[in-house]
Amino acid sequence: MPVLLHEVIRVLNPKPGEFFVDATLGGGGHAREILKLIGDSGLFLGIDLDRYAAQSFSNEISNVKNAQIVFRTYTDLIDILRRWKLPKVDCLLIDLGFSSDQIDVVERGFSFRKDGPLDMRYDDTNGMTAGDAVNSLSEKKLSEIIKTFGEDRFADRISKAIVSYRKQKLVTRTTQLADIILHAIPRFWKDSIHPATRTFQALRIFVNHELENLEKILSDIPKIMNTGGRVSIISFHSLEDRIVKKAFLDFSKEGKAKLIIKKPIVPQFSEQKSNPRSRSAKLRGIKMN
Repeated sequence: MPVLLHEVIRVLNPKPGEFFVDATLGGGGHAREILKLIGDSGLFLGIDLDRYAAQSFSNEISNVKNAQIVFRTYTDLIDILRRWKLPKVDCLLIDLGFSSDQIDVVERGFSFRKDGPLDMRYDDTNGMTAGDAVNSLSEKKLSEIIKTFGEDRFADRISKAIVSYRKQKLVTRTTQLADIILHAIPRFWKDSIHPATRTFQALRIFVNHELENLEKILSDIPKIMNTGGRVSIISFHSLEDRIVKKAFLDFSKEGKAKLIIKKPIVPQFSEQKSNPRSRSAKLRGIKMN
């Protein structure tokens, strides 16, 4: 279920004949509607670092002549446009949430609610896994990751528990790590979310370089967007939203863009009810000068 679909369309207002880039294709929920709006005269480019997502949607739209799907990271967008001799972009969508398909496939290791390998990589062909991280990084580094990317007050206790556990046995499973975290926090502590939530978020952000990648694509926006082009970014936690908010405000102050919306758009209650994973979503948008 695409998050904030109607709001994305309202903010980006894609028109027939325009060049639309969905830089985080996922399950293609936004893309299906966008393709209808830009029509046969438009041009669509979908990018995803998850090869399964890229291949699945590519197969689905194999008969669509004006659409191309690429298995790459969105930080490569400048290179993709140059290599394929593509024009500057009219509409750019970046949805920073990971898809339900990724969460629900236990082999991907994103969820602590199902037992699976501790992987968490979007591109499962490359880079350090979450298991590599928890079994090799120092206690200090683990604490820094959990504190910075997970904003967890018990980061020191959790990192200490992980390092103590791995001296006896490697941490290789999602439920194994979740159990370590559960026993690391004070018994009296009560929270509205599962104790492992923030650590899993932190490890996912770390192994996929999510914040660095976000800062990279934001710095590239003035180079790839057309005059009058619109950019919409959906974030799902405060770390992402702060980075997007600052970049958009800076563009506005520098005269490079104007804010389409001054305050982020959040899902209506009806959407949160039908799609609980949308609850933390925030949408921001700008129009390039």
